Amino acid sequence: MPTNDTSSRNPLRWIPTTWFAMGLPNLVLGGTVVSLLYKSMGYTDSQIAFWTGIIILPWSFKPLWGPFMELYKTKKFYIYISQLCCALLLALSALTLYSDSFFTYSVVLFFITAFFGATQDIAADGLYLQELSEKQQARFVGWQGTFYNVAKLFSNGGMVFLAGILMPLVDSGEEHPKDSWAIVLLVYAITMLLLGLYNRSMLPDRASAANGTATVASNQREVWSTLRDVMVSFFTKKYVFWGILFIMLYRFAEGQAIKIMPLFLKAERSAGGLGLSEATVGLLTGVYGTIAFVLGSLLAGYFVANKGLTRKTLMVLCACFNLPFAAYTYLALTQTTTQWVVGLAISVEHFGYGFGFIGLILFIMQQLAPGRYQMAHYAFGSALTYFGYTLASMISGAISDALGYQQFFLWVLVSTIPAFVVSWLVPLKKIDSLQ
Repeated sequence: MPTNDTSSRNPLRWIPTTWFAMGLPNLVLGGTVVSLLYKSMGYTDSQIAFWTGIIILPWSFKPLWGPFMELYKTKKFYIYISQLCCALLLALSALTLYSDSFFTYSVVLFFITAFFGATQDIAADGLYLQELSEKQQARFVGWQGTFYNVAKLFSNGGMVFLAGILMPLVDSGEEHPKDSWAIVLLVYAITMLLLGLYNRSMLPDRASAANGTATVASNQREVWSTLRDVMVSFFTKKYVFWGILFIMLYRFAEGQAIKIMPLFLKAERSAGGLGLSEATVGLLTGVYGTIAFVLGSLLAGYFVANKGLTRKTLMVLCACFNLPFAAYTYLALTQTTTQWVVGLAISVEHFGYGFGFIGLILFIMQQLAPGRYQMAHYAFGSALTYFGYTLASMISGAISDALGYQQFFLWVLVSTIPAFVVSWLVPLKKIDSLQ
């Protein structure tokens, strides 16, 4: 039974703020912000790509501790506590900019931030399913995506733009713009603090059925047993290893290109980059790119709704996802200084990304998730997808440093080939059963 009257509140009083808060840690740590921060501090692409990959690993393993959260406290507790912890950790990260051991301290703090960000995701998804009926879930799912993308606009657009605006004002003449990035991290910290305090008041507060102290010990055994059963049943599904190969390789080129893209845009022209300021990168990737991504996602939804997941549609989605990386190859080969051309290239890639990513979601949903533990297997498949992306991003910096940007983005195009091969070969159960 609900423990207070928050359970009856309009979901729009907590869904927008919760999904906005869910987006921020992921976008700060796994997106453009931290990569550009480290680039501004003089670190190499290989260092940035590898260690930011390590930082975001908790999102790949969150299904492992998610079940145990059912045993203690409430989902509301995990959400707002995670948000407050993220606020504290981001504030501490701002202070590390003035330390001689900044890189080491920041990696540790960012990794812990990622853990709380992933914990927040688990609890928020669970709260959504627990508090809303199926009809309400369908009704409000669009609000989730909308406010996650508002977070993307705020982070990759607004905050990167802010860093670029601040640099000539507060870091003029400095080799490394510490003050500018410290202000940006503090803005994130204050934002997460306010969201945590707001959600502490607004989130529904329903205790889990497994939460009684008298049953915790037995429930712990049940969770271990269920977790083992979930994993065994997942890995014994028909064609599961084909499925894992597909979701790992589908993002192989993307993991490399997306990690290096902001570093390439920022890098000096003498190093093969475009030499753009943070403000320009924020405008082009955060604003134009986000709008293009949303449009691509919306159109893909209509496309797959009409066509379904067939071999032909999967190949079309794979092509839309991977071929637009040629836009970055064009930018690297020409090093164009025309801003609208750069903006168009970024928009083309983001549109293709939004359109093609639906193929991956649909594959996991229809091919890997069905069965007794549908929700758990969907979460497990999603985590493996993120893990594949992370591994590809971790090696991208070393390849970029070794080849240079022009050859690197040519290599990215070569890296798309495995995605096309596995999209053509992976068994699709509904099709193959008919064949």
